[in-house]
Amino acid sequence: MHARPALILLAAASALLSSCGDAGEGRTGIRAVGSSTVYPFAKVVAETFARSYPEYSSPVIEAIGSGAGIALFCSGVGPDTPDFANASRRMKKSEFETCAANGVNAITEIQVGLDGIAFASSRDGITIDLTPEIVYRALAANPYGGEQTAENWSDIDPSLPDLPILVYGPPSTSGTRDALKELVLTVGCEAGPLPEGLSEEDEDRICTEVRADGAFVEQGEQDNLIVQKIESNPNTIGVFGYSYLEENLDKLQGLTMNGVEPTYDNIASFTYPGARPLYVYVKNDHVGAIPGLVEYLQVWRESWTADGPLAKVGLVANPPEKMAEMDAAISSRPALTTADFQ
Repeated sequence: MHARPALILLAAASALLSSCGDAGEGRTGIRAVGSSTVYPFAKVVAETFARSYPEYSSPVIEAIGSGAGIALFCSGVGPDTPDFANASRRMKKSEFETCAANGVNAITEIQVGLDGIAFASSRDGITIDLTPEIVYRALAANPYGGEQTAENWSDIDPSLPDLPILVYGPPSTSGTRDALKELVLTVGCEAGPLPEGLSEEDEDRICTEVRADGAFVEQGEQDNLIVQKIESNPNTIGVFGYSYLEENLDKLQGLTMNGVEPTYDNIASFTYPGARPLYVYVKNDHVGAIPGLVEYLQVWRESWTADGPLAKVGLVANPPEKMAEMDAAISSRPALTTADFQ
């Protein structure tokens, strides 16, 4: 296993120059920010780009979380703002509106592949056939609006291990955390008896707020730290992207969800409940101003096939129809509109 720091520069980048023109003029190298889950794939693309196009500066890739990356991407147009936002969940309508308010009006959304929200333990560790309801009842701050009293997994169901609930997972700024809320916690919440007459805000809070009493421990944007934690304690569970599980199968075991294992094929077919798309957002106003941006996108397209280099590091390829759609999007770079968020 190799460590993945929260911020890695693929080349010793020169300081970004102050603006001397429109859009990205004044900076010579590509800059992408965002998801730690997308980071290893963007890193491979950037390294391939640097080898294939030595006439351009090497890209700088920063892993700061999906939410933080999109916020920086949407902060404006110009050399002091990123060209790409990498995200392990889709851009929100409110983020798109922030982009527009800051003059970022031409954004292309590229679904680069799939990943899964994997639950795992050490190879000789705790084994549970999880369900969204079990995870929700274990991790919610106020399950179904009531007090959180579960200390052991057996408090949720006597058939579960009589071991303390201790789960290491991503922080609130992570797209993996957003996907955990959407794909698992909310599903588990809606399967149970919610109080009547809840406002939308209260229901969202009850369904997605995670307990803060030590049973769920945030490990920052570095998923390798989660791997280290659960490897050292066989009674703990970790939550991270599928690619980290695949990379560490010599140390970890994936836990089933609804009886389905987190595997490449199960994620590709969306059989696994935690399957999710991964995205790259393109600031089209920087096309032509930042040298090599179009070529960088082409390297993404050449790399994301089922037998390509990204699959070798854990990316699950898009289904054929979606892949064809994204191939076309790389060429035409259609701009998102408010209608895309309806």
